[in-house]
Amino acid sequence: MYRVSKSVAFCYGHRLLNYQGKCRHLHGHNARAVITLESPQLDERGMVEDFSGVKRLVWDWLDREIDHTLLLHREDPLLPLLQDAGERVYITDENPTAEVIARMIFEYVAGQGYPVVEVALWETETSHASYRPAGG
Repeated sequence: MYRVSKSVAFCYGHRLLNYQGKCRHLHGHNARAVITLESPQLDERGMVEDFSGVKRLVWDWLDREIDHTLLLHREDPLLPLLQDAGERVYITDENPTAEVIARMIFEYVAGQGYPVVEVALWETETSHASYRPAGG
């Protein structure tokens, strides 16, 4: 089995509802996502996937949807105020935790037909969460 990973850096802001720690306040992160692809065979170029193609795919979506954007739960009481102020907001159905963001990236990459097996999201230099489907 062949496995390759591509790392992409981006920035986002968020806050967590029903949370008693510091993350209940609006704050931001300089994040890094590591997208891991796997294949039992290589393509005609001798690759699982071209690193630059993976970067372009992921970065285009992150730049359009997530980078320099506030990720907020749809029930966040600040949401209407921030939207009215013209702020970039990405609405989630769950608390926008590192785990949820890793899954969002995974689902996007998988939905584009790439053989993604795991996405890790480094929220800080020392903390990361990852997502891979059950049985993966």
